[in-house]
Amino acid sequence: MDGLLRWTSFLWMVHFAPCTLGMVVSERTDGSCPPLSVEDHMFSDVLDRPLDITGFDLTEKFLLRKGTITEDLPSFRLGSGSLIKPTEAIFPNGISSEYSLVTIFRVRRTTKKDRWYLWQVFNESGDSQVSVVVDGDKKVVEFSFRGLQNILRYTFKSRDLHALFDRQWHKLGLSVQSNIVSIYMDCKLIERRLTGEKDSVDPSGRTLTLITTRLEDGRSVDIELRKILIYCDPYMAEMENCCELLGPKCEAEKTFNGTSPPLVTARLPETLSLPTSQSIDRCHCPAEKGDAGVPGVAGVPGIKGEKGDKREAGEEDRPSAKPGQEGELGSDGKMGINGEKGDVGVPGAPELTVSSNI
Repeated sequence: MDGLLRWTSFLWMVHFAPCTLGMVVSERTDGSCPPLSVEDHMFSDVLDRPLDITGFDLTEKFLLRKGTITEDLPSFRLGSGSLIKPTEAIFPNGISSEYSLVTIFRVRRTTKKDRWYLWQVFNESGDSQVSVVVDGDKKVVEFSFRGLQNILRYTFKSRDLHALFDRQWHKLGLSVQSNIVSIYMDCKLIERRLTGEKDSVDPSGRTLTLITTRLEDGRSVDIELRKILIYCDPYMAEMENCCELLGPKCEAEKTFNGTSPPLVTARLPETLSLPTSQSIDRCHCPAEKGDAGVPGVAGVPGIKGEKGDKREAGEEDRPSAKPGQEGELGSDGKMGINGEKGDVGVPGAPELTVSSNI
């Protein structure tokens, strides 16, 4: 299936992608990340200074149209075609070596088991440079990138990710640092992995970028999408709160004072899973009472109880019989009550005459 998508993408490049020259951007340089307009209330920590946020809004870059507004926050209409564009049209000056990817989506009943690219960047040969795959069948999220010698792939298999496929709105975040990748769901750190050294993403030439595309046929996956952002800061995946999942407006608690989150310097284990109870979401949104749940299924029948003890008036409790043993013989019962008068009997046989001979 990967080969089919790669071949489709290669043909698209040959016929439609413009042939331009450029330079490889391996580090964040001035102008590589444009200012990104976002609402301050989206962040758990409000700074004393204005937020200086840079990055890319992929819903704007791909010119997605908003669907029917049936909720406070509308979703985007993905259509049925392929969402593929030249990489230079999305990232003109390349991608920062460290970044965050944050998206809000929900799968549909017909696609909750699909395997699809949330985001992928190809090189000129049609090989993947970086990708994020959502696998509904295995209920995992895969992050892969080109290392210095080959493709490095990291699969996040935590059971906490299973809720991502329950057809409800969820926020998925990926924090990519120089040698660490962390995955967040609904503002909770799910798992953190050490990674190998990354090669730079080359946006020049006939390279392509795609989003929300099925591996099977290269067509857009049928999901509902609210946003997909790439921040040029690996800490933004952690700083975003989940107010958007609760309501259109929220107030964030001011707990941050203009300093960046501390850098991770200690050596981490290869896989670090954290319990879902640890949440960084500090937005003050009133929780709404949900609907009553459906009745639970009937329980299984209980096991047969043990035979009881013989008890007499005034006696203390005796030890119960052990399983498999017969109880003691009970005492004689009381005399029963008199029965009712019976029916008239049937007539007797005729009297016999006995003769005697003298």
